[in-house]
Amino acid sequence: MTTPAIADPRTRYSRRKATRGNYELYSWVFMRASGAILIILIFGHLFVNLMVGKGVHAIDFAFVGGKWSNPVWQIWDLLMLWLAMIHGTNGVRTVINDYAQRDLLRLWLKILLYAATIVVVTLGTLVIFTFEPCHAGADPSTVASFCQAR
Repeated sequence: MTTPAIADPRTRYSRRKATRGNYELYSWVFMRASGAILIILIFGHLFVNLMVGKGVHAIDFAFVGGKWSNPVWQIWDLLMLWLAMIHGTNGVRTVINDYAQRDLLRLWLKILLYAATIVVVTLGTLVIFTFEPCHAGADPSTVASFCQAR
């Protein structure tokens, strides 16, 4: 059995692989900051939805419609969506980098991850800002009971 050679401690360290600047440092800082912000956003969301008023029994289409008619709750839910998706994507990206050994597999997994993130963030943003519970000119039998006939 041969022992691996240990480099002389006085030799200068040289990087074998090109680095991407401080991307991983910024990614690490983002994970900590977004995690702390997400805790506040999620617990605020849970408190308002589950403990205020009638609690979980009040959550229905009208509750969401009323909540999203207020710009504060639109921004709150939008921040929660964006931060959660980017936070999760960054975490999965790290797992892919750690465990996908072949470069081509790593590339395709990241492409799928980023595509899924873009689709979910785009659709979620559209739903939050274009949600209209009471459509003008809709058949009265198909709209929610809280909508007034127009």
